[in-house]
Amino acid sequence: MFDAAPTDACVPLQQSDAFLRTMRLMGVSVEKLSLGQDAVSGQAVMQLRRFPLIGPVGMISRGPIWRSMPDVQALAHSLSGLGKPVLLNAEDAAPQDLCRAGFLNLMSETTIARLHLGPDLRAQMHQKWRNRLRKAETLPLRVKSVAFPPDPGHWLLQAEIKQRQIRKYRGWPPAFAVAFTKANRGQAKLFVAMSKRQPVAGMLFLKHGRMATYHLGHSTPMGRAMNAHTLLLAHAAEFLARTGIEVLDLGAIDTERAPGLARFKLGTGAQAHKLGGTWLYTRKLAPIARGLQAQLPSAAARISRMFAP
Repeated sequence: MFDAAPTDACVPLQQSDAFLRTMRLMGVSVEKLSLGQDAVSGQAVMQLRRFPLIGPVGMISRGPIWRSMPDVQALAHSLSGLGKPVLLNAEDAAPQDLCRAGFLNLMSETTIARLHLGPDLRAQMHQKWRNRLRKAETLPLRVKSVAFPPDPGHWLLQAEIKQRQIRKYRGWPPAFAVAFTKANRGQAKLFVAMSKRQPVAGMLFLKHGRMATYHLGHSTPMGRAMNAHTLLLAHAAEFLARTGIEVLDLGAIDTERAPGLARFKLGTGAQAHKLGGTWLYTRKLAPIARGLQAQLPSAAARISRMFAP
């Protein structure tokens, strides 16, 4: 991420150069900020949107990326000079440090699952997860992996749209996967489980530097009965490890609202990683924010949705 550092840094998708290229291709205004006063101590990819009555608003998601320890004061100093409010979905900054720097807390932290891709991935799997994988490997399933085509009508994207309508959840629009594929050739990898020449499950992964992110997936009733997603995720993790990926981001987990999905992700041996919550910084409100511990989750949710491409 840093100009003087290798371009294959292990950073979250939203702070990667791959994300920067993708958003620009989608027509979203986005820039990379250098943080620090005397020397660059960190960098952040920031989206920019303009809203009626409010004007331009910045959004930093899963950042910033620091050279060493988080320097929240340097972040606040850099944001003060922008002259616009900025939303921060913090990656790892301590809440008390953000409060002292003048950030207003809008939403409590979320938790993601991160799988470190070592030489023996199966050894770190939970026993029940490994048993399901072994069972899937005995079934008439064939796994194939291909570069994802930039086709908005692809069956996996269409299945995802229908799945969201039924289950009532939000996510990146199909246009994001298409733009990512165009902007980062060969870095979107599709894994498909086939039964009798028919796809019964698919999973899409996005590679960015030494890190990859699970983007979306779909399974038919037959695929679920055959544990096809277990087979696909195992194959994908092993493939990504062989190609130099060190960390696989499996996305958010919620043990209360979606315990089954959380168990599935953590069953791979992934570690639960708590993010830093959602914060607002404006120069005018900073003095007030330093003395507040307000929680405004509904407002944060509405604002965050505005930044969906």
